[in-house]
This record gives sequence, structure tokens and C-alpha cells, in this order.
Amino acid sequence: MVYNYGKVIVIAGLNAFEHGGNIYNAARHGGSLANILDFSANINPMGLPDSLRQSLVANLDSIMAYPDAEAHDLKAAISHHYNVDQSTITAGNGAVELLYVLCNTIRPRQVLVTAPTFSEYERSARSAGAEVKYFYLNSQNGFQINIDNLIAEVQSNPIDILFIGNPNNPTGTLMRTQELELILQAAKRHNTLVVVDESFLDFLIDDSQYTCRLLLPHYQNLLILHSLTKFYAIPGLRLGFALTSSKLTNLLHKGKDPWNVNSLAQCAGVAALNDHKFRHASRQAIKQAKDDFYKLIKSISSLKPYQPSVNFMLVDIGDTKISSSDLRTQLARQNILIRDCSNYPGLSDRYIRLAIKTPKQNHQLLKALQNICR
Repeated sequence: MVYNYGKVIVIAGLNAFEHGGNIYNAARHGGSLANILDFSANINPMGLPDSLRQSLVANLDSIMAYPDAEAHDLKAAISHHYNVDQSTITAGNGAVELLYVLCNTIRPRQVLVTAPTFSEYERSARSAGAEVKYFYLNSQNGFQINIDNLIAEVQSNPIDILFIGNPNNPTGTLMRTQELELILQAAKRHNTLVVVDESFLDFLIDDSQYTCRLLLPHYQNLLILHSLTKFYAIPGLRLGFALTSSKLTNLLHKGKDPWNVNSLAQCAGVAALNDHKFRHASRQAIKQAKDDFYKLIKSISSLKPYQPSVNFMLVDIGDTKISSSDLRTQLARQNILIRDCSNYPGLSDRYIRLAIKTPKQNHQLLKALQNICR
């Protein structure tokens, strides 16, 4: 019997899923998971905190009961660590889940994304039927956002949601809080919700000049997105949260799966946020590593790295005469994964993104690049 599924709706512009960190696909094509060096995913090179590992083991039996639908302990830990009111918090099965919950809850007609940027802003919007407009960034000024031009774009178009990554992935560019507030003010006048993704701010020694958390009580049109999977090295566990007005928070709670964050993820989040020693050590290590890594890659004359602000770096490989796809293929043969950026709107096959890893691993990549990019 052939079942008729009825009319299939094709979502315009929704491309196939493609991200970094696909180590399993690499292993299926002849690699070994243990031997793969993954520079394609922006995960803390210090790995899993011991406190988090211990929490997972100690709370394993919790999976025999339903998780706390309110994620009370997790929200309390988030509230305490980030100094935000619990009424503003929505916990998610990774930050990406909350993008889809948001878009499918408020159903935007038109959204604006900077380009290049994280692809799930666009994918989540298109999945809800929205039209997506690009605000293209310029390589000549290091992909920095021109505030005046962005505000003019918001003022001249009926934009329902504006997505901004801060720091932006894959460019690593940062915007200061004062700059973001100017955008929020203009967007407020035009009923535009501004989603600021602060998922990588944890890697900074001090994020006080860049975060929008203190602006939350003053702007009902602000939603801050935050992932915990990058900094605490738990992408396979999935954990993130959103901060916004109590009104929009209530809508998000109604639109999500009631048990969207599993018991182990909630316990892990509490343990991670309470681990001040790990957080301090990670930030110090990344501060040094990103400067050292920039110098390593810059030492190859045919490569043009952009100064990293956190734990990843965009690199222009145009002078190598090798496409990003070819470079990815050649490195994959050596069990090294990188992020080919050719599928980012606003970039081309002359760009790659590299995660910053341990000094030993960074030098392994350097040696491989030197052999290819002579």
C-alpha cells in the first residue's frame, strides 16, 4: 500500500543542513574518531570540565524520571551567574532549538541577517515561512557592521526580526553595548525584534563592554541567545537559553516542547555554571592561544587571517590559488577537519574558518597547511 502524504510544501530558499563538527561523517569515510583533529567546530579546547563529568555520572539515574519541565535549578544557576531575572529565561535543547521555537511562535514575515553569519538564523526563519534579507558585510573593513547603514536598512524595510551575532560567526567581529543599543533604539521605533546571539561571549575575559544583558529591562524588543555547548564542550548534550521580556518568554514557553531540556543536560548546566575555576582557566588559555594561533597562521605568507576575538578565526586563502573545498579535501586526507566557508552568503571559496585548539594541535595544523600552501 502506498500512503498519500498529500501536498508537500517546499520552503523557498531552505538549503541542506551543513555545519562544522561532523566527525562521524569523516570517520565513515575512512578516518578514525580518535585520530581526527577537528578544527571545524568552535568548541573549548580544554574539553569537558571535571565537575560536569562528575555531575553526569552522579545523576545518571535521573533519566528514569521525566526532567523538570520548568528547569528550575538550571534557571536559578543561569540567573545567578549572568545576573538576570529568572522570569526572562527560557532554557533550550541548545540555542538553535530556541531559534526555531522563536520563529515558529511569532511567525515573522521578513527578517534581516548580516552576511556572512551563522546559517541557522536564516534556516529557522525560512522554516517559519519568512522572507530573508541580507545585510552584507565588507571584507575591506574586516567585516565590521556599519551601524548607520544597518539602522537605515531597518528604517526603510518592514523587518520583523533582526539577527546579530556578537561575536559574529564566522568573522569573529564584536560590537560594543553602546553600538547595539543604538540599533535597539531604532528597531524599537519600527517594531523590530533584535536577536543578539552572545553564544561566544563566555570566551572573553570580561564581556561587560559587549553584552546586552543590562539592557533587557529597558528594551522589550531584545532577545539574547546564549549557547552553553561551546564554552563547556558539550555539543553532544545540547544546552542553551534565551533571555527576553517576560511577555515573549511566556510565548516561547508555550511554543516549545515541555520537556525540551533533558535531566542530564540540566544537571550539567548547573555544575558547569558553578565551576568558577574552569571558567577562569579557560578564558586565560584562550586569551593566549588566540594570539599565538593568529601568529602561526599569519606566518604562512599566502594566508590572511582575521584577528580572532574568541576561539575561532576566519582566514582568507585567496593567495594560495586553492579553493576552500580543495583545501578541506586535502586536509581531510590527513584526518584534519576545517570549515569550508564557501556556502556562507557574503563569502566565497577563498575563505575558511579554523577553531583554536591546543598548542600541540595548532602546530599540527600549521605543518599540514605549510605543506599544502607553499
